[in-house]
Amino acid sequence: MSIYLLKPRFQALLRPAVGALAAAGVTANQVTLLACALSVLLGLALATQGLPRAAWALLPLWLLLRMALNAVDGMLAREHGQASKLGALLNELTDVVADAALYLPLAWLAPFDPAWVGAFIVLAGLSEFAGALGPTIGASRRYDGPMGKSDRAFYVGAIALWAAFQPLPAELALLMPLLALLTAATVVQRVRRALAEVA
Repeated sequence: MSIYLLKPRFQALLRPAVGALAAAGVTANQVTLLACALSVLLGLALATQGLPRAAWALLPLWLLLRMALNAVDGMLAREHGQASKLGALLNELTDVVADAALYLPLAWLAPFDPAWVGAFIVLAGLSEFAGALGPTIGASRRYDGPMGKSDRAFYVGAIALWAAFQPLPAELALLMPLLALLTAATVVQRVRRALAEVA
């Protein structure tokens, strides 16, 4: 079960706003690049460690808004004739860059081990790579697995919200290896499902 399954309902809520953006001349690629740029800026700001603890609350708020922007750029592309080869590439590449930037500050957040945060970031990128490779063998773009992009956003957002109000307990250090392992399982599942699809 993945949060990704809720995407159709989320898109339905956004459809009126997407229509207004299209009418105003906003393009899918502009939304994609804006979401990535703001993600990198927020990630770098949190990684500097110069902000007050309450600043961590910005991360779950931004993750929710970024999820909306990711849906918006896709709907602009599909439903308003803005699909392009450049847009398809930007969509995949900027997602990985933005995820890495937003997860990176966790490496400086006690009690997490920076090595496990690094593993989580690498595996998150691999999971998107594995999903995007589906069409290269004749399968669909794979979104399945227990730790997709929406699931990762949920857990990272929950961690950040907790950190915004109080120090995280030492026992929570075990969460990062678990998230990394679930993300690795997502990579494996996407590869297996893609192969099964074309078998």
